[in-house]
Amino acid sequence: MNTRLPEHIRARVDAVLDSVDAELRLRYPGQGTRIQPVHTVYVPADRATADTPAEWGATALELLDRHADFLAGLDTTDSLPAVRVGLSARPVQDLRIDFEDGYGFRADDVEDAAATAAGKTLALMAEKAGAPDSFGIRIKGLAKDERRRALRTLELVLDGVADVLPGFLFTVPKIRAAEQVSAIVDICSGIERAHGLPDHTLRFELQIESPQAIIAPDGTAPIARMLALSDNRCSALHFGTYDYTAACGIAATDQALDHPAADHAKTVMQVAAAQTGVWICDGSTQIVPGSDPEFAFTNHYRLVERALRRGYYQGWDMHPGHLVTRWLATHNFFRTATDVAVPRLQAYLGRGQEGVVDEPATAEALSTTVVRALRCGAVSDDELLARAPELTEQTLVDLMTRRWSSRENTEARETR
Repeated sequence: MNTRLPEHIRARVDAVLDSVDAELRLRYPGQGTRIQPVHTVYVPADRATADTPAEWGATALELLDRHADFLAGLDTTDSLPAVRVGLSARPVQDLRIDFEDGYGFRADDVEDAAATAAGKTLALMAEKAGAPDSFGIRIKGLAKDERRRALRTLELVLDGVADVLPGFLFTVPKIRAAEQVSAIVDICSGIERAHGLPDHTLRFELQIESPQAIIAPDGTAPIARMLALSDNRCSALHFGTYDYTAACGIAATDQALDHPAADHAKTVMQVAAAQTGVWICDGSTQIVPGSDPEFAFTNHYRLVERALRRGYYQGWDMHPGHLVTRWLATHNFFRTATDVAVPRLQAYLGRGQEGVVDEPATAEALSTTVVRALRCGAVSDDELLARAPELTEQTLVDLMTRRWSSRENTEARETR
């Protein structure tokens, strides 16, 4: 289409804006097709075995059965049977063997042995039925007094998981400055060369648990720069509840996932990671089923549901009891959300004008919700097919990626 703009001005505008488009596509590729786990289980290095996921699942099932009547009161969509099946088949989606706060500082020979054992444990775990889809370790931080220990542990673990690396991630705690991410990238590329691994084999997660990671000394928000420096190796940002709130001066009695200070940090993380393909993972709660299991269940269920409503679809689980309420809250949330999303998507595809008239951005969000529901098992493929046969996998992906309109236009042209 021609305009009245002089050709040399149009050429100059195209050159500037084409460069902007290319940069935006590079930095903000969208959410992609990776499947985000609903949780990450953390297990101290001296307690982890290849049977840990199965053992957690068995304990979670025992708790579910013992407190079934109470849990039924939390179940708004009759999801407990499906949760039970999930806990039997694959209770843990993502697991980290922890060499940081959950393990502490030990003699070098002790941690060397634990790191070597962890590599073998992860390799064996990956071969078992119902194994986590992804797994890895949390190393110690990059401060001067921890750095060498952290890197040695990482390399010793890698020696044992060389054959199962596609599912391996390592978490770097206490990130405080963007320059640390450049160092992590150098570490990854150096280890890959030293171990004969293909380029970009290693991926990592950044644990955000310091106020300096949210607001830098010059007033900027460092997380966006961290992601820009990550060489597309950063998989997720994990929030550290207790380190962060303690650093903000919050009293121990008020440290919690739903404290306003924690909400602010996670909102900054969410905005910085938006459309980059990097996931946000909520933190943990220290309240576990013990002397008052019903309070622990209610509290964790509430926190998981709250996080889901805020767009944090993954969180830490620190106890087998958390698996029960993690999966129950997740199933309830997505089944309820799908009940809303499906008819609105059907109306959108049919260009219906009754009720709510949604825009492409909302159709993207609605289809993403349905896809998440399918991927976490809250809704089955057969259920969706029976309710909405037009919502095929390809159609949902097209709606998620805003390709539906262009597909529709192409089909219209072909019909003409």
